[in-house]
Amino acid sequence: MTIATEKTLPSNQAEEPQKTWQAGSWQTFIELSQQPTYQKAKAYYFRGAYQFVMGVGANHATVNLIISLLVELYCIVHGIPFRGLTNASYRKPNLRECQPDSSFYFGDSLARAPIGREIADLSQYSPPDLVIEIADSSLADDLGMKRLLYEEMQVREYWVVDTSSLEMFAFVMDQNLGSRRVKESVVLQGLGMDAIAEALRKSQELDHAKLGQWWMEKIRS
Repeated sequence: MTIATEKTLPSNQAEEPQKTWQAGSWQTFIELSQQPTYQKAKAYYFRGAYQFVMGVGANHATVNLIISLLVELYCIVHGIPFRGLTNASYRKPNLRECQPDSSFYFGDSLARAPIGREIADLSQYSPPDLVIEIADSSLADDLGMKRLLYEEMQVREYWVVDTSSLEMFAFVMDQNLGSRRVKESVVLQGLGMDAIAEALRKSQELDHAKLGQWWMEKIRS
């Protein structure tokens, strides 16, 4: 992943948010994140570089909603305790920050999930069991830099959804900071990536109510 060199800006001027990673200190990242230009952007910091991503298009937003719906209905049908968060911010001060499209805590992890209005400080809370990124024009970044970020954050499982091909990429994170691609979820046993991809294709012809009904029938069988 190419990282642009750090830029020095006047205190009263903010650069426009960019999708590329910019080299910069934690302090620079925090100062930028507090400026009005950046307050509505998704914020990431990792290995001495930051990224701010502004609003998303309809395809991204729709796929994000559908993926969350599929996970939530799977948990409801199978009686799995869960807590889902959309665009939640997670921070390890001076080291990393991220704002995944969706994240989930399951089972016993719910007791260690963040609460309150503040950014979740991972010095106090556990990382999510599952993190999901929706790749509209960011597939290489989601499979590369962000996957490394989530490895070091020590989430249990990481999914990337390609909105162009509706392909699923699922990774189980190892304790030694590696990851391996899987075809079936580990945190949601019995849930295959092929089934989710099939549901995403179905979503192109079914409204969300009919899709939910179809999905529940499928995962009950």
